[in-house]
Amino acid sequence: MKPIGPVPPPFADQRGMLRVAGRGADEWADELGTPAFVYEGAVAAARVARFRAAFPGVDLHYAVKANPHPPLVAMMAGLADGLDVASGGELALALRSMPAAAVSFAGPGKRDAELEAAIRAGATLNLESEGEAARALAVADRLGVRPRLAVRVNPDLELRGSGMRMGGRPSPFGVDADGVPALVRHLVAAGADWRGFHVYAGSQALDGGAVADAQAATVALAARLADAAGAVPPLVNLGGGFGVPYFPGDAELDVEHVGARLAKTLAASPAVLADSRFAVELGRWLVAECGVYLTRVVDRKESGGELFLVTDGGLHHQLAASGNFGTVVRRNYPLAVAGRMGAGADEVASVVGCLCTPLDRLGDRVALPRAEPGDLIALFLAGAYGASASPSAFLGHPPAAERLT
Repeated sequence: MKPIGPVPPPFADQRGMLRVAGRGADEWADELGTPAFVYEGAVAAARVARFRAAFPGVDLHYAVKANPHPPLVAMMAGLADGLDVASGGELALALRSMPAAAVSFAGPGKRDAELEAAIRAGATLNLESEGEAARALAVADRLGVRPRLAVRVNPDLELRGSGMRMGGRPSPFGVDADGVPALVRHLVAAGADWRGFHVYAGSQALDGGAVADAQAATVALAARLADAAGAVPPLVNLGGGFGVPYFPGDAELDVEHVGARLAKTLAASPAVLADSRFAVELGRWLVAECGVYLTRVVDRKESGGELFLVTDGGLHHQLAASGNFGTVVRRNYPLAVAGRMGAGADEVASVVGCLCTPLDRLGDRVALPRAEPGDLIALFLAGAYGASASPSAFLGHPPAAERLT
C-alpha cells in the first residue's frame, strides 16, 4: 500500500458524495460526461484574496501556462494585475481578456511571427537571449513601432527545494546575469521601451524560508544589474515558485511568512529600485486547488493478487498525476472514490487509465473504499497542468470536458 497526498482544504472534510461548487460530482458527471475537469472559481478567487492580504503593494500576475481554459483565463484577468504567456497562442488568448500593456510574453524560441504579434499589440516581450533581442528590434524597426522589451535574467542563484530549478546553472531560459547590463544598455540606446527584469529561479517550492531567501536575492540582483546598466527597471518580476502539497508528507507553503519577508526586503531595497514596481508571477498556486478531475470506473479486475480499478480517464488528461511530468520518484496525488468521501478504506487498489501503456496509472496501490464499475474517482489538485499539459491526442481518445463554475 502507498499513501496519497492530502486532499485540499476545500474538499477535505466532505462526507458522502463529493460536492464541487455546490453540486454533487455525480451531477457534474451526468451533465458533462466523463472524464471531466470541474474548476470551482471561488476557490481560485480565494487564493487571489489570500495573496493580496499577504503581499500588499505587490502586483500579481497569472501564468497562463498553468491552465489556459479560456473562461478561467478571463476570470483570472479580472482578478490579477497582469497575464504572463509563453506562446503566440497564449498571447492571443490573453489579449482577449487583458489590455496588451498588462501582458508579458516569456519563453525561448519565439518565432518572428510571435515577436511581431506581441510588438504590434503592445505586449511586453521578456527577451531570452541577445539573438532574440536583435530579432525583436529588427521586427520593431520594420513595423515602425517602439517595442516594449524586458530582459529575462538567468540568475546566479537557485530556489532551494524547488521541484524544477530554473536558475543558477546553464539554461535556455534568460540571459546570464553577467551579460544583462550590456544588453539593457543596447536596448535603451536602440530606442526600445525598456520594461525591466523577469527573474525566475524555480518552481513548486514549499519551503517559505527558501522562497523568501530567493526573493531577497532576486531584489539584490535586480539592483546590481540596474546599477551596472545605468537604467531603472520599471518592473521587477520576481517569478513565482509557490508550490502546492501534492504528495504525502508535503506541508502547505506559508505565504504569509513569505509576504512578510518580502515586505521587509522591499522596504530596505537599494535606491536604484525606489521607483520600480514588483510583481509575483503565479499559476499553480492560484488554480491547482480549484480543479477536480472526475473519471468513471469501467472495470474492476484482479491480476496476480492485485486489484485494478480501470477508468475511462488517464494520463492523456492527467500526465502529472501519473508521475510522467518531471517527477523523479512516482508518488500518489490525492484521490478519492467520489461517492464515498470520508469513508474508511476497504481495499487496496491501483487506479489505472484506459491507455495501452503501463505508465497510465493514476493511483498506485492506494487504500480506498470499495468501488464498482460506474463509480466515480475524483483526482484533486487538477486545476493546474492537467488537460493542456497532457498528451490528449495519444491513442485517439476524446478530450476531457472542462467547466468553470
